[in-house]
Amino acid sequence: MAYDEGLAERIRDRLGADPDITEKRTFGGLAFLHRGNMAVGVSGDDLMVRVGPDNADAALARPGTRVFDMTGRPMRGWILVDGTALTEDDVLGRWIDEGRAFAASLPPK
Repeated sequence: MAYDEGLAERIRDRLGADPDITEKRTFGGLAFLHRGNMAVGVSGDDLMVRVGPDNADAALARPGTRVFDMTGRPMRGWILVDGTALTEDDVLGRWIDEGRAFAASLPPK
């Protein structure tokens, strides 16, 4: 499955030239890592966000979200945000900031 390159570009614009951020191609998608820990990514038209187990329920209560489950086993602390819920830059920006903040709280890999 191809990923939404437009969404990926919007993420790049938001992350700017942060030297702690790297990009990595994944199984049909693209991941943005903070010091080796995935923060956000693009899968198809959706945004993957690593919010952490303690923040997952609150994140899933927001519009356009669902559990991240690609293998039949939901990933704790991860959510998917439907691309149609990301038309506003400030909405996308808040999700990116949340993913980056959680990844930054983890030890570097």
